Amino acid sequence: MATVLEVKDVKKTYRMGKVTVPALQGVSFSVEDGEFLTIFGPSGSGKSTLLHLIGGLDRPDEGEIIVDGSNLLQLSDDKRAKLRLTKIGFVFQFFNLLPRITALANVELPLAIADVSEKETKERAKEMLKLVGLDTRIDHRPFELSGGEQQRVAIARALINNPKIILADEPTGNLDTKIGGEIVQLMRRLNKEKGQTFVIITHDATIAENADRIIYLKDGLIEGIKQAPRRSKQ
Repeated sequence: MATVLEVKDVKKTYRMGKVTVPALQGVSFSVEDGEFLTIFGPSGSGKSTLLHLIGGLDRPDEGEIIVDGSNLLQLSDDKRAKLRLTKIGFVFQFFNLLPRITALANVELPLAIADVSEKETKERAKEMLKLVGLDTRIDHRPFELSGGEQQRVAIARALINNPKIILADEPTGNLDTKIGGEIVQLMRRLNKEKGQTFVIITHDATIAENADRIIYLKDGLIEGIKQAPRRSKQ
């Protein structure tokens, strides 16, 4: 199976006044196309820093990150932005939906930026909302939706450009246990049905239990990588 993501000896340090904080201290791993991977660890372990680097939102101090054959560090800002738009979908803990526009319009946003025709944009957005079970809620604004429904909208938006990788940062962190479990099952179903690659940053054991592999991160280092108890291809 093809490798869609490679992280090679990545290091990142932040300066906070006179204090130097090593967020990542040499992290290496790869992700196969169609894999459902979780990066699991406590707060402060470097998980979110790693996600931002993989997504091209920040640059490492050392190392390489290769997404679908493109080395992020060798790309200009414009090319890196284009790669984020076409190759990567983002799902955040707090949904990051625009509050004054409808669910449909929120899902349409990446295609509007990509200069896709209005007709095709609307058709694809409706298709994505139907895929996540929200075809009857397309005209509702975020404040008219539950937390779980808002996260479904965010997932539909992440999928709209058919990216190679979905990066999710604590996608159940702002949801109760029941709704969080439903979101995990939705992502797992999309992974199986669409063959979409998911890389999920989490401290939620429920997500880890549903993964193909778990990377354990602590203090900016990988403590271990192991197969999760539940496999997608049994």
